[in-house]
Amino acid sequence: QVQLVESGGGLVQAGGSLRLSCAASRSIFSFNAMGWYRQAPGKPRELVAIISSGGSANYPESVKGRFTISRDNAENTVYLQMNSLKPEDTAVYYCKALGFRDYWGQGTQVTVSS
Repeated sequence: QVQLVESGGGLVQAGGSLRLSCAASRSIFSFNAMGWYRQAPGKPRELVAIISSGGSANYPESVKGRFTISRDNAENTVYLQMNSLKPEDTAVYYCKALGFRDYWGQGTQVTVSS
């Protein structure tokens, strides 16, 4: 069992930046990967960024070059640095731990105004 708590969301103007954090209640080293997902109203949840236990990261084209995922295994925390934000990035952002069993955080709202 692990609890994931996201923070760092908020309201930002287009072109701005935000840094999201996902703090885990125990070590994340054992998970195969940690990911960030988002869900906008009326849309399915989608992958935003994922990082393996070895540190390899992948992004969809929609955020590539703007978002950066990182992990601090010592602090049991995963980060998502979001730059050059666009109104279409507005969504609830969720952290996910992927392993033998997957765990989700409760989400944090990101709103980008035009």
